[in-house]
Amino acid sequence: MGKGRVTLKDMATELKLSPSTVSRALNDHPAIGDKTKKAVKELANELDYQPNPMALGLLQKKSNTIGVIVPEITSHFFSAIITGIQDVIGPSEYNIMICLSNESYEEEVTLVKKLSKMRVDGILVSPSSETKDFNHFRRLQNNDVPVVVFDRDCPGLEADKVLVDDYSGAYQAVEYLIRSGCSKIAHLGGPLNLSTTKHRLQGYLDAMEKNGVPTREEYILHVDGFSHKDGLKPAKKLLALENTPDAIFAVNDSIATSAIHMAKKMGLRIPEDISIVGFDDEPHSSYFSPSLSTVWQPVYSLGMLSARILLQRIKDRGSNDEFRLEIFKPELVIRTSSRKEPINIVG
Repeated sequence: MGKGRVTLKDMATELKLSPSTVSRALNDHPAIGDKTKKAVKELANELDYQPNPMALGLLQKKSNTIGVIVPEITSHFFSAIITGIQDVIGPSEYNIMICLSNESYEEEVTLVKKLSKMRVDGILVSPSSETKDFNHFRRLQNNDVPVVVFDRDCPGLEADKVLVDDYSGAYQAVEYLIRSGCSKIAHLGGPLNLSTTKHRLQGYLDAMEKNGVPTREEYILHVDGFSHKDGLKPAKKLLALENTPDAIFAVNDSIATSAIHMAKKMGLRIPEDISIVGFDDEPHSSYFSPSLSTVWQPVYSLGMLSARILLQRIKDRGSNDEFRLEIFKPELVIRTSSRKEPINIVG
């Protein structure tokens, strides 16, 4: 027998049996005699035969594989979510295939097609920043492949969803800045079509309006991406305004650190001249100088719950249960990049 992966055909040739008989023997088919089963299994053990999961998937119309599509994995945010997913899926019968869309709608559609051809049993997805059309997810559902959307919403798509209350987190952050004495609060937002961007922007706007603080058009800028470099030019533009903001609420921690970097470069003191607040509470945020005030999200729990919902949906495939919408509450974390609220002493 030649080198390489041992196949059913190889064993069938060795035992002078048909491949279908070998396959049935390995799967304890009642039509196969005990003597044949024993011979097949002994040879399989001797040759270290490993079934081809792709071939089995095509045969059984399932692959025991779950696809996970995320925009990127370099940030703590998505790596923590994937860890949560893995900790739930790992002990189960399913394997995980992690795919990166790189914030590209076209790449996301391609990945969905590939996963569909592989007959994955379900998909967990955080859509790309370019994704506005969700028909590729609907096609999966029409083929009886359950989809769970996490972190970034797909408005109008009927599916199980696990999200974070971005509006509440933004509102908390901006109201805190106002209570700490800031009145010229700017916002560095994310790509405009994302649900997270829209909700955080609305939280900023409502906190300003309800606390009687005027918003200025020039104080609201949107970045093209979520990395540190994406925030440098917009932050510089804000800080170069004649009427310089006294606070910046950033869409995430990486953009907030861009603002800190530019503020220091332009000779501004933090938080004396300008307060800066981010969103995500990345692990490194507490180690900056100054340490970053931010909004904490339960990302690990978000990953775990998303995976649990998908496993249950696969188990109950075909049921008419209503789709679940789970929303986690974020929490504001105050550090040294922002002013402290004045203490009111009641005498």
